[in-house]
Amino acid sequence: MENIKIPRSLKAYLPLIGLFLLLVFIMPRSPKFNYEYRKGSPWMHETLLAQFDFPVLKTDVQLQEERDKAGSEIIPYYRLDGKVASRSKNELAALDLGEHSSLRPFLEEILTSIYSKGVLAPSAGQNVEDLKHNPGNLIYVQKDRRAFKVPVSEVFTQEDAVAYLYDSLAEVYAGDDLDSLYDATSVASLVVPDLVFDQQTTDLVHEERVNYVSSTQGVVKAGQVIVSKGEMVTAEIEQLLDSYKAEYDLSVGYGSSRAYMWAGNVLIAFFIVLVLFLAICYCNFRIFDEYNKYLYLLMIFALAALASSIVAKTDPSLFYMMPFTLISLYLLAFFTKRMVFSVYFISLLPMLIFAQAGVELFMMYLVAGSVCMLVFGFFNRGWLQFVTALIVFVVMVIVWGAFRLVDGIEGLKDYHTVLDLGLGALLSVAGYPLIYLFEKIFKLVSNTKLTELCDTNNKLLRNLADKAPGTFQHCLQVMNLADAAARSIDANVLLVRAGALYHDIGKIANPQCFTENENPGVRYHAGLTPKESAQEIIRHVSDGLAMADKNGLPGIIKEFISSHHGTTSTGYFLTQYLNNGGNPDEVSEFYYDGVKPVTKEQVILMICDAVEAASRSLKDYSHESISALVDRIVDGKAKEDQLTDADISLREINKLKDVIKSYLQQMYHSRVSYPKRKDNVRK
Repeated sequence: MENIKIPRSLKAYLPLIGLFLLLVFIMPRSPKFNYEYRKGSPWMHETLLAQFDFPVLKTDVQLQEERDKAGSEIIPYYRLDGKVASRSKNELAALDLGEHSSLRPFLEEILTSIYSKGVLAPSAGQNVEDLKHNPGNLIYVQKDRRAFKVPVSEVFTQEDAVAYLYDSLAEVYAGDDLDSLYDATSVASLVVPDLVFDQQTTDLVHEERVNYVSSTQGVVKAGQVIVSKGEMVTAEIEQLLDSYKAEYDLSVGYGSSRAYMWAGNVLIAFFIVLVLFLAICYCNFRIFDEYNKYLYLLMIFALAALASSIVAKTDPSLFYMMPFTLISLYLLAFFTKRMVFSVYFISLLPMLIFAQAGVELFMMYLVAGSVCMLVFGFFNRGWLQFVTALIVFVVMVIVWGAFRLVDGIEGLKDYHTVLDLGLGALLSVAGYPLIYLFEKIFKLVSNTKLTELCDTNNKLLRNLADKAPGTFQHCLQVMNLADAAARSIDANVLLVRAGALYHDIGKIANPQCFTENENPGVRYHAGLTPKESAQEIIRHVSDGLAMADKNGLPGIIKEFISSHHGTTSTGYFLTQYLNNGGNPDEVSEFYYDGVKPVTKEQVILMICDAVEAASRSLKDYSHESISALVDRIVDGKAKEDQLTDADISLREINKLKDVIKSYLQQMYHSRVSYPKRKDNVRK
């Protein structure tokens, strides 16, 4: 009984080679900023000098403050109507100034001065007064398809322009009746606004200012010291380091030979695939023989690696939204928890390589996925799956919050990330039904399918209960016994239960042939020879396989039918045949033409089936009697070479013995004998 077996078939290595090539292809092509640092901790590396000029990025808090400020400041947008000045000058030329016609050149000069600055249109309403109230306010003025920022103090309102015209006339006109002249000549009507307010463009420009706040502030020159060795990493230094890291990962190419880069990527990809291969060998090397399950496992791993690579290259913030916990659920549907945890752990390794915050993401999804595997066993049906999603969300938020506390408590205000984590947890529920598609494509049997098969109300099991009730009760007892045994050695409990329920369905074809179904006074084998009886008994295996095909049972269940007796004999009739003088060389027809058990689950069913049937013949259910029975049956299976191909250790065999003995002792424990009540005792 080997614990570890290295596959020798090339077929097992071809998918690994394909996975290796995929990893090499998606590996990063540029170096990463590999310094680790924390605010409040000393810089433990050598003094860091800037290798190139880089902009200093603003923090999220600074960006939000600037956006809020930009949102509160609205700069009006005005379009210059160039025709207004021409019309005003034409009107001046046609204006009858009478005896004051000498003022015409001077008036034209004043109008030119006014329109060189511009006159705000009254259509802006109260905004005009609000603007002029603070001379520091700005407006946009569009001239010749170009917009300029202009201080509001440099333009006129219509009232200001008229007053300017009046004051300018007063400086050159010496007469006492300036007011009468002013009114008589209608000079004030020449001042018409030429800056027209544009509400639509104002709103558009305002929106752009809010959305496109610069993300940088200042520049650090090449050669400048960013942080010295041993220096405490303050908030300002952390901001510089974050900015340098972002520019480094974005702009720095590979400085050495490209061959070195490829060699490094090849080695990293090789070691990841090697760890995955060894994990399969250590956990369950039999998976190499179940090729569909093997390909499915590698496919799930490849999907996880591809998702990490694509998100890292498109938008790293999506890492918090990706439902990586689905990997554990997709694996849990077909593999044991030990195998699932190992492969899930390795599936997250590419994230450490591709993601900037790889350690944080790895830790978060490792904890969340492990918890998900635990709670999904309790909340896996209907709306209860949302309970699983809620628990996963809470776990991810706690782990994420722990890293934020290390970085600085202000990071906890990043509600967008919390929303992304919540969406990712919901996607874990939404994406789980894909398991049924994978089940169909790879011809696998999920735990959900096994749960359905274990429902004793399904048609086939009801048929067994109706036609062979004794066999049905035997199957139930074997199922409960195998359940306890499987839990003790970490076998697939659901698979064992399903196998136990269906292993004897072939007895439906001829139920009276088996003692547990015989009617009182009926002896089916009374008129048959030992050889004929043995053939009738053995036939229930082939009948069971035919019935399994007819009812569409999965292949993994049919393996229990063909292996639960292995290649053993029908001992009762074989002994009877030999005792009656039968030829020992002609006993092949007394042996089952089945297959020896290979998996732990098949071994458990073989032992529990034999023990449960034999225990019914015991007349003494003492501890010694039950212990001797179990030892005799298990040792007998080993002597008949039924366990030579099985993936089970001697330690696990001994554990099975102890559990089965304990279970039978409890099932057949003695009960209290009630005393007979005397007739003369009053009720």
